[in-house]
Amino acid sequence: MRNLCLIMILLFLGACGQKQQNQNTQEPQNQTNVSDNPLIYPEETHFKSLRQVTFGGDNAEAYWSFDDGQLLFQSNFEKWGVGCDQMFLMDADQEFSLSQPPMISTGKGRTTCGYFLPDNQHFVYASTHLDDPACPEVPLRKNGNYVWPVYDSFDIFVADLNGNITGQLTDSPGYDAEATVSPKGDKIVFTSTRSGDLELYTMDIDGSNVKQITDELGYDGGAFFSPDGSQLIFRSSRPKTPEAIAKYKGLLAEGLVEPTEMELYICNSDGSELRQLTRLGNANWSPFFHPNGDKVLFSSNFEAERGFPFNLYMIDTDGKNLTRITHSETFDAFPVFSNDGKYLVFSSNRNNGGTRDTNLFIAEWQD
Repeated sequence: MRNLCLIMILLFLGACGQKQQNQNTQEPQNQTNVSDNPLIYPEETHFKSLRQVTFGGDNAEAYWSFDDGQLLFQSNFEKWGVGCDQMFLMDADQEFSLSQPPMISTGKGRTTCGYFLPDNQHFVYASTHLDDPACPEVPLRKNGNYVWPVYDSFDIFVADLNGNITGQLTDSPGYDAEATVSPKGDKIVFTSTRSGDLELYTMDIDGSNVKQITDELGYDGGAFFSPDGSQLIFRSSRPKTPEAIAKYKGLLAEGLVEPTEMELYICNSDGSELRQLTRLGNANWSPFFHPNGDKVLFSSNFEAERGFPFNLYMIDTDGKNLTRITHSETFDAFPVFSNDGKYLVFSSNRNNGGTRDTNLFIAEWQD
């Protein structure tokens, strides 16, 4: 999400940070659980059921169609004939232990952040294929620290579900990616370096009427609209000290960011009333609104001493009632609710046989 692609799986191995507990974690109570499902840990009481969808490679950023009948996601699974992340399509009830989903990107360059458009027949995604049909290199370290690449060659495209590109929404110099669509079907939010920094922008779904939403130094990204389209939730790494600012600017000039310290922010969809939602320390990211619009689900390692594990948490939009949702010993992230609120898709290292594979799981949700 949001250049929070599958690099995250490796990024925090060995990363260190001091946890802060400004917001106390609560545990869910008085709910039933399917105790005989080996995929569900005993404390995961919000999962009425859970099934695994993919079975190899790195799979993430799965997003529902507006009618909840299908999902699209990105994968780099070599057995599916790709060398780096490409877009794949699935029906909501499918799984791929013995089969392969159809690829709906070009198979060229690197892709990220696919999201359905309201007609359920088209989607937006970012790709580097116009710059080079080969997969770009993926630097993971800079001066001993983990980094993410911010490819200047990413632009945002529209394609149909057969993989045919039907439009190009961005063509400005620099990074344009991390696009998601408002549930109202009228706006797209995305991250761009067109101002010289990584800021949020919105545009109409045809690419017109571009407006800058954030304007403070730091990496603002991974944004999603609230269910009514009135708000945005996103994660940001905003340097404050002179040393941190110099480091951030130096890395960005090389097309890199260091993502080990991120907090969640919330604002109106026009950028007004911006406020910080979390103050937990470490990396808090991949946020998504609960269907009621009053809570946010996200991934964090704030309780970890050495970077891992990442688990899912839920917090009210006023910053209260922080609740832990998953209890993994490795990695849970990219949570996305279906539009009807009945299901949650997320990525996890659970049940991967001790490998580094990250697979998709779909849970039946219960509040």
